[in-house]
Amino acid sequence: MPLKEYEPGKAFNGVAGRTFEESEPSWPSPMRARKGAANVVFIVLDDTGFGQLGCYGSPIRTPNLDRLAAGGLRYNNLHTTALCSPSRSCILTGRNHHSNAMACITEGATGYPGSNGIIPFENGFLSEVLLSQGYNTYAVGKWHLTPAEQSSAAGPYDRWPLGRGFERYYGFLGGDTHQYYPDLVHDNHQVRPPKTPEQGYHLTEDLVDHAIEFIADSRQVAPDKPFFLYFAPGAMHAPHQVPREWADRYKGQFDDGWDAYREKVYKQQMKLGLLPPGTRLSSRDPDVQAWSSLSADQRRLYARMMEVFAGFLEHTDNQIGRLIQFLEGAGQLENTILMVVSDNGASAEGGPNGSVNENLFFNNVPERLEDGLAAIDELGGPKHFNHYPFGWAWAGNTPFRRWKRETYRGGTSDPFIVHWPKGIQAKGEVRSQYAHVIDMLPTVLECLGLEPPKQVRGVTQSPIQGVSFAASFNDAKAESLHRTQYFEMFAHRSIYHDGWRAVCPVPGPSFAEAGVGFGEMIVTEEKLRELDAHGWELYHVAEDFSETRNVAAKNREKLIEMVALWYVEAGKYNVLPLDSRGATRLADDRPQLAKGLQRYVFFPGTSTVSNKIAPRLLNRPHSITATVEIQNGAEGVLVAQGGSSGGYSLYVKDHRLHYAYNYVGMEHHHLASNVTIPEGRHELRFEFEPTGQPDINHGRGSPGRAQLYIDRQLAGQLQLPVTIPLDIGITEGLTCGRDEGSSVTTDYSTPFPFTGTLEQVVVDVSGDVIEDKEAEMRNIMAHQ
Repeated sequence: MPLKEYEPGKAFNGVAGRTFEESEPSWPSPMRARKGAANVVFIVLDDTGFGQLGCYGSPIRTPNLDRLAAGGLRYNNLHTTALCSPSRSCILTGRNHHSNAMACITEGATGYPGSNGIIPFENGFLSEVLLSQGYNTYAVGKWHLTPAEQSSAAGPYDRWPLGRGFERYYGFLGGDTHQYYPDLVHDNHQVRPPKTPEQGYHLTEDLVDHAIEFIADSRQVAPDKPFFLYFAPGAMHAPHQVPREWADRYKGQFDDGWDAYREKVYKQQMKLGLLPPGTRLSSRDPDVQAWSSLSADQRRLYARMMEVFAGFLEHTDNQIGRLIQFLEGAGQLENTILMVVSDNGASAEGGPNGSVNENLFFNNVPERLEDGLAAIDELGGPKHFNHYPFGWAWAGNTPFRRWKRETYRGGTSDPFIVHWPKGIQAKGEVRSQYAHVIDMLPTVLECLGLEPPKQVRGVTQSPIQGVSFAASFNDAKAESLHRTQYFEMFAHRSIYHDGWRAVCPVPGPSFAEAGVGFGEMIVTEEKLRELDAHGWELYHVAEDFSETRNVAAKNREKLIEMVALWYVEAGKYNVLPLDSRGATRLADDRPQLAKGLQRYVFFPGTSTVSNKIAPRLLNRPHSITATVEIQNGAEGVLVAQGGSSGGYSLYVKDHRLHYAYNYVGMEHHHLASNVTIPEGRHELRFEFEPTGQPDINHGRGSPGRAQLYIDRQLAGQLQLPVTIPLDIGITEGLTCGRDEGSSVTTDYSTPFPFTGTLEQVVVDVSGDVIEDKEAEMRNIMAHQ
């Protein structure tokens, strides 16, 4: 007799008699997707510009992505928000970034409805929708959608991947991570990388391994069950890290510089039909030096930085190729809706001179050419958190102007590939319909024949704000259904409507023209009135694809109409207030689980605490006290925070207490106790007292006095001339009893676990310090 089933929630349709013999069983039917339902795969690249993939005219080799383009479609008019977390929230919800409370990255959230970093549950994720339709759902790689203050082991976990409809997760929760020493989370708990860099570890390879494993685990049991894979490798975000052999493949290929790159890519884009006839190459950016004006040392360094980036991108493409080959070998590629997109344009966060440590950018610390030259042979390796200079970001967004964080097309227009052999007859064609990443979700739902749900997990859903572009799959002339789209990022504003685009740049069309540095201008009410009166530009992008002809003066009425429309959209989607602050907003206070906490207790062996949740020690007095038992010459790290890009470590070595301070990788300070630590139980303490004010705008935190105490007796002190002003870093948080990831100091190799008994480490930010003037004087005299 065939197995009988009934729909859960409906009446039992079997027979329940007095005995088994006179009864007939029936089972609640399991959740099953519709027969033949397509798989869905989103591949979300990071900081990849319109002109950086091979199939978009770049000389960088991306054969696997090129293959997807050749077997599917390339779009030349797809838009993002100009920043990562906001775009990713749009991709997964189909709602605008301010509607998702994602005006900025989660670390830059502010206390307003459009910017608190807490994506409402009424904005359901595609994973939640497809899970309810019988799909397996997997997220692999970069997440960056959980409020920073909720990313610890204390949770809450409802906005981690498994809380938003994904059944399995492997990746990193923050905005970027070390490619050799990543901060990894598996489902809801932290894990360590399976190998070391010396053993050949690289994050992208590890992520592909897990993506394949997740799919294979299910298919060997339920081969007909469809899946949704959200694959976000974190490449091409800094750090640009890849084994040297990949970077060396491009040796000498960028020696002619970014000006030549733009010309070559622009010509290739025209040849490929990616740009409409008559499209101009945007003019030279005033913030970018002409390649010919650079010194020989600058050209040598900047060319190598681009070689590393190119090798990183080709390596990423190679790993994506492994995933595609697996899908093909499993017979799944034919019926997989596969969309490849970048979250924003190429990034200028390396500054005008490039960087060997991206954390300098987030702390307003200027780069030095000599640091880059000293590191040139190690770029791409685990030692440096490198990022290329402005010029390569500008070139990477060819033919457009500007870059990530700005709402010119260089920041918002990105490569977009759709591949679905079973559903798309066209092969290798270009589509020009206007679209935005909020359109990806409704397009997938239409392709799957699904209506947007009215409720998700009992929560009534908000209207989806994107529109489907599925009609364009097999009709190159299909109407563009997305007619109006606002943009706002760090108060840089623009709006698209029916072939027109108005842009109001902040602080100006370029930093040079505005007369300010990277993101220094604050938009006051007076400044906003001035911007609205005189700061808007107007482009007829239906005829001027690359925004090269500002026609605001000749079309005043149209401009006024567009500015008014921006404010309408801003009111509709919770865009205001405008906030042009960049790195400084990272220092804003945000609600914490433990309100008003001034004393934090840490225990060895526990999870890493992210830098946004760890005690905030910058520019304030603080103490760190470890209670230990020393046996048999025990040594190791008591507590560490950060890594090679900046941070501190308190540790025991050679029978002495040590404190190492790393100022954004540029200065290293070391203090060792002037006495040894005897065997037995001890209180080991570090104190910091500021002796001056920070200079945030110039990247200098408070100078101060560092002191070591053994059993409350002063055992050494050092004047720190400068400290980190704003942010120890997005990655590599606080660890107790060891130093995970890259090392703060060269005095030991990670993880250097403490081999004695470590009871606890107490971090106190109340300002209470030990005062022993006599002991201080003895210590000073001993070091004359």
